[in-house]
Amino acid sequence: MRAFVERSAFWQLQLCVFLWGFTAILGRLITLPATALVIWRMVLATALLAVLPRVWRGVRGLDSRTLRNHGLAGCIIGLHWLAFYGSIKLSNASVAVACLALGTVFAALLDPMITERPHNRGELALGLLAIPGVVMLVGGVPLDMRGGIVAGIVAAALSALFGSLNKRNLDPQIDPAAVMAIQIATGTTFITALGITMFGSDTAIIQPTSADFAWLLVLVIACTLLPFILWLRALRHVSVFTTQLSLNLEPVYAIALAALLFQEYEDLTLTFYLGVAIIISTVFLQSKY
Repeated sequence: MRAFVERSAFWQLQLCVFLWGFTAILGRLITLPATALVIWRMVLATALLAVLPRVWRGVRGLDSRTLRNHGLAGCIIGLHWLAFYGSIKLSNASVAVACLALGTVFAALLDPMITERPHNRGELALGLLAIPGVVMLVGGVPLDMRGGIVAGIVAAALSALFGSLNKRNLDPQIDPAAVMAIQIATGTTFITALGITMFGSDTAIIQPTSADFAWLLVLVIACTLLPFILWLRALRHVSVFTTQLSLNLEPVYAIALAALLFQEYEDLTLTFYLGVAIIISTVFLQSKY
């Protein structure tokens, strides 16, 4: 029975990672600018979470310090999504997810500082090994896509920061659904205010077309809320090593899907894919430390 439960959890985790691989694909399909896309994603996710009674029960007993800490994390995840979708719009889905694989490199630097633990020399060494991959990745894309690389690297750094903040603020007594609701709701407010300030309401809050709205619902339900639930369930029965190794497959899935659906390989050279291979290899090695 235990073996069956563990096997089921493993495949739940694989489905979760596979669904996250579609995030970049949907970002390419949705025609909204990056800011409007992120705002609508967060607004819809907040609305769906708000109808869950367990969310309100979980939020009701939290103190101001906990709310503030998770609110800050929500602002970070909003900025991460903004940079990630900006990377897709400025380049393509393959470039964006390849840069996202650098998240573990930034985690090796940021996590010890935030969680107040010593730096791991092995993690830092692997971070340095990824640098040639980044150089090859940059050299393997057209000049007009390099802005997307910058945005993708920023997205990777923000992803590592978000993960480290959540690790520091982790409290097993708090319902994860309540934490997610606080973070996304706060991030929605922050990104909406930032977008209106920087670009004006006409640009930041664009009414999506019917097709865009349909893809947004898929993004929110199938690539945000559902995988989060699957991830939490799977974590009860699989090891940290298995979890990390599985999550590192997300860029592989996304690049394969982008090549299959959009023929993005026509825009990218062999140098790009060699760079991706180096970065992903360091990510897999990272999971051993």
